[in-house]
Amino acid sequence: MVGEAVAKFARLDILVNCAAGNFLSPAEQLSANGFRTVMEIDTFGTFHMCRAAFEELKKSGDAIIINISMTLHYGATWWQSHACAAKAAVDALTRNLGLEWGHFGIRTAGVAPGPIEGTAGMTKLAPSPDAAAQVNNLINAAIPLGHMGRRWDIAMACLFLASPAAAFITGHTLVVDGGEWMCRPPLVPRELVSKVSRGVESKSRAVGLAGGSGGNNTRSKL
Repeated sequence: MVGEAVAKFARLDILVNCAAGNFLSPAEQLSANGFRTVMEIDTFGTFHMCRAAFEELKKSGDAIIINISMTLHYGATWWQSHACAAKAAVDALTRNLGLEWGHFGIRTAGVAPGPIEGTAGMTKLAPSPDAAAQVNNLINAAIPLGHMGRRWDIAMACLFLASPAAAFITGHTLVVDGGEWMCRPPLVPRELVSKVSRGVESKSRAVGLAGGSGGNNTRSKL
């Protein structure tokens, strides 16, 4: 593959590792072969491509490797222990190659997509075509920006990382998910925040005054 790319374009400046294997499975039902398969596609595949392209990327003097990752392993995700382990390893590889290969003029970076509409990954989450709209609505509601991403968003993130605008970025994975991975349901509805805050402050002041009065009495007795 590397040889054919160089034969056609005379050089190799950019490598994007975007292959991934995934499926839903409770960990107790996940076979060793299933776990191994995802690791081989995601983690081993990324390493093998980086290693195979190294010599040609080194000749470029201004090359970049972009590894497509994900955000599911930033905390933990139900039924995804295999994919989370594989992509966490990819992120570690991105950092390590950024450390080791910068000397050769090769930057490494990652892009961690969130939910992207119209992709196979999103299709797998819907138990049936009839439930797809409901699942999409639930996902959109869990994204601070209010909607799933587009393939274009990921393409533009890769373009940025490959451009001179990102010339001083290496070893970093860029999250492109509309804020989804850090989103948690609010403990207090937006319209009640001020009211609840004022109530808490009023109670705190009342307790402080009572404590101050009691403290003065105690000191006077002492």
